[in-house]
Amino acid sequence: MQKTLKIVMMTLLWVFVVAFVVFFHGRARHHRANTTVHSLRVTITDSLRDEMLVTSKAVEQWIERSKIPTIGVPVGDIDLAGIEQSIRGNGFIDRASAYVTYGGELRVEVSQRRPLLRLMVDGYDCYVTAEGYVFPAPRLASVYVPVVTGSYAPPIPKGYVGSVGEYISEQIAKSQAQSDTLQYEKVPLFKNTQDIADSVRAVRRMQVERKGWLGGFKGPFEDYDEYDARVAAKRAEKAALRRNLRYMDRENDKKIAAVTARQEAESEKQKKLQKRYEDFLKLINFVKYIEQDSFWRAEIVQIVASTMSSGDLRLELIPRTGNHTVSFGTVDDVEAKLDKLLTFYEKGLRNIGWGSFRRISVEYKGQVVCTK
Repeated sequence: MQKTLKIVMMTLLWVFVVAFVVFFHGRARHHRANTTVHSLRVTITDSLRDEMLVTSKAVEQWIERSKIPTIGVPVGDIDLAGIEQSIRGNGFIDRASAYVTYGGELRVEVSQRRPLLRLMVDGYDCYVTAEGYVFPAPRLASVYVPVVTGSYAPPIPKGYVGSVGEYISEQIAKSQAQSDTLQYEKVPLFKNTQDIADSVRAVRRMQVERKGWLGGFKGPFEDYDEYDARVAAKRAEKAALRRNLRYMDRENDKKIAAVTARQEAESEKQKKLQKRYEDFLKLINFVKYIEQDSFWRAEIVQIVASTMSSGDLRLELIPRTGNHTVSFGTVDDVEAKLDKLLTFYEKGLRNIGWGSFRRISVEYKGQVVCTK
């Protein structure tokens, strides 16, 4: 009896729960269908050292330009995903979340990306995050970060927005796919090589057919002059065939070599892409290092980057103090070079004067070379 009562009570409880859910779902759907959006509120959820790349007003303008209806639209008809997508289309936006409150207020929360450095090289003016994400510098806002100038060419096309690592991976994958396609082009050429080799062997086996008794038939011996003539003709025929086969083999080898050269070019392209990406990461890591040190963060105001004839990245530093530039060289042994420079500042320039030299080089191990 108790077991039956328990089952009945549980059944009634579940019926009540289902009815409750259905009732309030219907009420909510009715409310959303009869409530319209009456206002829009944009919140920037973070800041960048008291600097802003984006304002609430700018976000409102982006939503307006997207032509997505908002004010006066029933809550259930608001295209929240479209609003978020229109906001995230701006590269310096990290995250965007849009929702409507029960009372009908459309709220948009935006988080902006945090730049690590600014690239201002030939044709480029963009910010780079610590994760290697690139986006154009906004026209009406700026953030105080180290500026990289010089002849350095970033591994991305001008105007690119997105992860540099993803771009490099995509380009390498495309190049590898092209190389694989070229390998398939070699298959019929390799078959031609084999067919030509078979034909050469067949030509070698060609012989002059003997006539008469010696050839297997009864009758008088074949005339020697006639036989010699046929031998000479056969030799000429075989020589012509061999010349033609050698020509075909050379032409086929040229085609194989041409395809191989294109494959090697793709392989070299992949190596260069990877090298340029590695240099890009070195630049990011260098800026990360100086940004983590309060002295160097305040002292280094500009980084001049260039590419050496060897293909390696080379840096020059423009300090805040003094009128000199620092030849840093390749982005290797960063900590040792900066420690060496700091020691020279403390024990050298403080005694002889900050304006004593035009250039200070820390490129060479164990040395500080100064030029007046």
